[in-house]
Amino acid sequence: MIKLLRNREFLLLLSIVLGLALGGGAGWTKEMVIPALAGIMTLAVMGVPGSVFSSPRALVWPVLIGLVMNYGILGAVLFGFRALLIQEEALKAGFIIVIAVPPAVAVIPFTMLLKGDSPFSLVATIGCYLGALVLMPLIAVGFLGSEFVDQSKLIWIMIELILIPLVLSRILLWTGLSQKIEPHKGTLTNWGFFLVTYTIVGLNQAIFFRQPLVIAPVALVALVSSFGLGFAIEKIGLIFKVDPKKVISLVLLGTNKNTGLAAGLALALFGDRTALPATVSTIFMIVYIVWLGFKQRKSS
Repeated sequence: MIKLLRNREFLLLLSIVLGLALGGGAGWTKEMVIPALAGIMTLAVMGVPGSVFSSPRALVWPVLIGLVMNYGILGAVLFGFRALLIQEEALKAGFIIVIAVPPAVAVIPFTMLLKGDSPFSLVATIGCYLGALVLMPLIAVGFLGSEFVDQSKLIWIMIELILIPLVLSRILLWTGLSQKIEPHKGTLTNWGFFLVTYTIVGLNQAIFFRQPLVIAPVALVALVSSFGLGFAIEKIGLIFKVDPKKVISLVLLGTNKNTGLAAGLALALFGDRTALPATVSTIFMIVYIVWLGFKQRKSS
C-alpha cells in the first residue's frame, strides 16, 4: 500500500477517478493549484546542476530542437485541429493557453523512466521554459487579444511558476537543504501532480457526465496530439535512423505540454470551462505515458 501511494502512475490514475467520482472537493483545493505547481517546478529544477550551463554553445542545439518540437510541431498540430474541430470560444481560448505553455515538467523524469536521452531532455526543457517567458505572453496576447488577458496577472503567474522556482531551487542547493529533500522529492512531486490533476478533473466533473458531446472534439484533438503525433515522431525517427534514446526524448517533447500550468492559467485568467482542454489533455497525457511504459516493457 505504501508503494502504491508513492507510485506516480497509480496516483495520477487515482486522481482522475476521484476527480470524476468525488469532484466536489475540487472547490476546496482550487486555490492550491498554483502553489502546488510552483512546488513541483522547484523540485523538478532542483536536480539541474550548474555545470549543465558551463558550455553555452553545447546548449544551443538541444534548446532549438526542444522549441521546434514543443512550440513548432506540437503547437502547429494543436492549432490546426483546434481550427478544424473546436467551435466554442472558451474552448478555443483553452487550446491557445495549452499551445502557449512549455513542455510538461514530467518530461524530465519520464525520459529517465523510459530510458531516453536525459541530458538532452533536461537542457531542451529548461530552454523551453526560458523561452516561455517570451513566447507565453506573445502567443496569449497575440491570439486572445490584450482585452481578454490581464497581462499583469499573466506575468505574475509566470514569475510564480517559473522564475521563483528557479531561484528557490538554487537556494536549496546552495544551503544543502536539497540533500534532505532529495529522498522525498519523488513522493512530493507525485502528490503534487495528484492534487493538481484531481482539482482540474473535479472542477470539470459536470461537463464529463452532462455534456459528453462537448468533450468529444476536445478528446479527439488530445488523442491526435498525443498518440497520433507520438507515433509519427517514432516512425520518422526510425526512417532517419535517429538514436532510439533521443527518439524517446523527441516524442516526449513533441507530445507533452505543461497542462497543469495551462489549467492553472486558464482558471486564473478565465474560468473552469476554459481549463477543459488542459483537463482532457492531462488525461490523455497520463494514459499515453502509461502506454509508452507498457510498450517498452513488452519490447524488452
